[in-house]
Amino acid sequence: MNIPNFGGQAFNGVQAPGSRYILPSFEERTAYGYKRQDPYAKLFEDRIIFLGVQVDDASADDIMAQLLVLESQDPDRDIVMYINSPGGSFTAMTAIYDTMQYIRPQIQTVVLGQAASAAAVLTAAGSPGKRLALPNARILIHQPAVGEAGQGQASDIEIQANEIMRMRTWLEETLARHSNRTQEQVNKDIDRDKILSAAEALDYGLIDQVLTSRKTLPALVK
Repeated sequence: MNIPNFGGQAFNGVQAPGSRYILPSFEERTAYGYKRQDPYAKLFEDRIIFLGVQVDDASADDIMAQLLVLESQDPDRDIVMYINSPGGSFTAMTAIYDTMQYIRPQIQTVVLGQAASAAAVLTAAGSPGKRLALPNARILIHQPAVGEAGQGQASDIEIQANEIMRMRTWLEETLARHSNRTQEQVNKDIDRDKILSAAEALDYGLIDQVLTSRKTLPALVK
């Protein structure tokens, strides 16, 4: 059976995104001397996770590991997740989604650039009142797909069709739960790609605030 996905191009804070240039490192003075760091490790120290590639099994494992570690370090302190992702695997997305709901800390999601497909669901899954986007960010929602669907024996095609319908129902229910739209409205909206500006995503209920300045950020990330 083909692996279900949303389509899209894949991040984490453990492994730097596919390099187009050498990721800079820097030295930071601590009580124990100087420590060499890279930007993603520094963000993680500040309880910030960066999802900056396609959502796949590898990036999902890294994101989930970071969420669980940050919870173990301080279960009462919020976590921030910055998102700039084209989406990806349905099962990888649901793994991250379930972990976000499972852990104790509240999670603030901040969209930089885009949160498409699977990444849009993760954006909406942030804690109520703490789902944010920058002014020129975009959010895209659409129905899930199965790669190379329609191939194989009739019984296999039926299994694939049932699975994609299950996935679609889950997606409709989840987006309705995390927005101010009904499941019936979501059903219509995801039939084709629905691209939302930050302001439109705010109206849709997928985010809670459009940020124009760091001064308007909640206290936890100032």
